[in-house]
Amino acid sequence: MKYTCSVIIHKPLQEVVAKFNDVDNLKHWQPGFVSYEHVSGEYGKPGAVSNFTFLMGKKKMVLTETILVNNLPEEFSVKFGGGSMKNIVKSYFKSIDENTTSYESDNEFHMKGAMKILGWIMPGAFKKQSMVYVNNFKAFVEKGTSVAS
Repeated sequence: MKYTCSVIIHKPLQEVVAKFNDVDNLKHWQPGFVSYEHVSGEYGKPGAVSNFTFLMGKKKMVLTETILVNNLPEEFSVKFGGGSMKNIVKSYFKSIDENTTSYESDNEFHMKGAMKILGWIMPGAFKKQSMVYVNNFKAFVEKGTSVAS
């Protein structure tokens, strides 16, 4: 399953990318974010591996991230793996003018087992959740709005 989510953020490219690239900001735009742990590789470089822990309701979920491309401010691409699902997220940033940035998130999911059935039955749910993250990020950058509790 593949889809793209995009928004226009009314802030300069460098400010948008700086906020995106700071792991301390994840709690402000990713609901359920608990922690980040660098595991291996050179931090921020392709091949680096990190674990992200989320709390979804009462269930803890750990996703392993591998950086595929870090060519910021233009592109940051990662692969997430956890259980029966793998997800490749390619994030693209483009300056529209000195105070406006385009943020595009290309998402590709590979699922097996029950997750594959869920993805087939409810593909819109995955895009909807990705749009929540994209819109949360926009609100955080533009207005300082945080989803952290």
